[in-house]
Amino acid sequence: MPQNLDAVAVRAWCRLALDALGRAREEIDSINVYPVADGDTGTNLYLTVESASQAVDAAFTGHEPALPSLAETVRAMAHGALIGARGNSGTILSELLRGMAQVIGGAYDERGAGTGAGTGDAEPLRDADHADGPTLERALRQAAEAAYQAVAHPVEGTVLTVATAAAEAATGTGGDCGAVARAAYDGACAALDATPRQLAVLGRAGVVDAGGRGLVAVLEALVAALSGRTVTSRSAAPAHARVEAVECADPPGEERDEEGGPAFEVIYLLEADDAAVTRLRARLDRLGDSLVVVGGDGLWNVHVHVDDAGAAVEAGVEAGRPHRIRITHFGVGDAHTTAQPPRERAQRAIVAVVPGEGLAGLYAEAGATTVPTRVGEPPASGELVDAIRRAHAREVVLLPNDAELRHTAAAAAEQARTEGVRVALIPTRSAVQGIAALAVHEPDRRFDEDVVAMTSAAGATRYGELAVAERQSWTMAGICQAGDVLGLIDGDVAVIGSEVAHTAASVLDRMLSAGGEMVTLVLGESVPDTVAEQLEKHVREAYLAVDTVVYRGGRQSALLLIGVE
Repeated sequence: MPQNLDAVAVRAWCRLALDALGRAREEIDSINVYPVADGDTGTNLYLTVESASQAVDAAFTGHEPALPSLAETVRAMAHGALIGARGNSGTILSELLRGMAQVIGGAYDERGAGTGAGTGDAEPLRDADHADGPTLERALRQAAEAAYQAVAHPVEGTVLTVATAAAEAATGTGGDCGAVARAAYDGACAALDATPRQLAVLGRAGVVDAGGRGLVAVLEALVAALSGRTVTSRSAAPAHARVEAVECADPPGEERDEEGGPAFEVIYLLEADDAAVTRLRARLDRLGDSLVVVGGDGLWNVHVHVDDAGAAVEAGVEAGRPHRIRITHFGVGDAHTTAQPPRERAQRAIVAVVPGEGLAGLYAEAGATTVPTRVGEPPASGELVDAIRRAHAREVVLLPNDAELRHTAAAAAEQARTEGVRVALIPTRSAVQGIAALAVHEPDRRFDEDVVAMTSAAGATRYGELAVAERQSWTMAGICQAGDVLGLIDGDVAVIGSEVAHTAASVLDRMLSAGGEMVTLVLGESVPDTVAEQLEKHVREAYLAVDTVVYRGGRQSALLLIGVE
């Protein structure tokens, strides 16, 4: 059956790309040496794709119970990437996605509407629910061309080179979207391995281009979304990179030496017409380097490195209406444009993601800054960063309380560190593990000692959960039917039952079979107090010297959370 690209596949692509960048984020950050060795390319790419993925999810939610069209989905993806683009590589990636959307969504015409990009050979896909292989080929080609034109002074050996190689490798494949995506991925991998020979700073460091490595991860996710099979990830630093470094020559263009270069990165969204943006490009090009302007149809994302941040913002004001202005002083952290009298920072704070109003109150009483979450609506990394800022502390312990949030929390922690906050991420996978960590928190203890103690307490807490099956499905415990009560232990279904109290008792028995001293129960809004009473009695009678503590989770919490310390 042909592997073609439809709205569902685009959504899967975004989610898989976010997961792939989450796994590779630290690795990509560590090889970020161009255009500035500020170690944030992986984080910026993750945040960019996170914004794209959220926009696609919103498009699906807005059309429920129907599905959005392919055109609506790719446009949402491109718009989300545009407004959420971070850093040089994230801004270029947003234009790559926008270039693809122009072809797949039918927004492209021979004049290259919006950016003036393109050669006129990309025919739009109109009124179709899927894109075929030739359409994806044209989309990849248009993406590479648009990205090149968005960069004021393109340099080879960067993500631009990798994107072009992917498009060239895909051209003439003659297969479905799966074959085209695989060819593009293979071409991108080969081009990535060659980047140290093209860009001297990469050769000297013995690494491949960080932005190109991120694009390979995104293409890897596209292959997986279309084929349903996992692709073996490529190494970020080929073994031959250092050996061949002596053969590298410094390219013309914007490569900075280790000592110099502009002091500030300036990024903002801009509402302006095409003519004003053309004048803005010329003005910013005189002010600094690493200039990338992407977007179109009246909304643009502007990225530039300058010594005079005020002049870069002023140029935006003259061109149109800039907003979401972000100024980063390289090596110093964030310089926010909203000036406020400084208030004294606390020494240490806890920031926790919490499901349910009752638990939020419990965490708040313990002194934590909480990020509320609802079932099926996990918080974005930006919400976690905002909470860290609200905590206003020099040191922050971050408790995600959800295994699915590990990459999101890691990206938020990295962003907060660039703002001068010392952040320790404890990988709690459930709110009950967070409770255990909070119980041993001592703010007067040395930070590292406090983090070790909290991590140990969380790791020593097994977690369980009760949920109701929404449909028939295969599980680790057998086949469940819609309406069955599922008992999960450490994330896997261990018990299938028909009634809450009995299923919970079975889960407790399994969890306590390995021993335990304390049982924590967090009851959802719909669970009566009698269930807690039955479970307390069960533990008291069956397990001597094991204490039980009960909390109310309130609205938006899980049916029942169980912790065993």
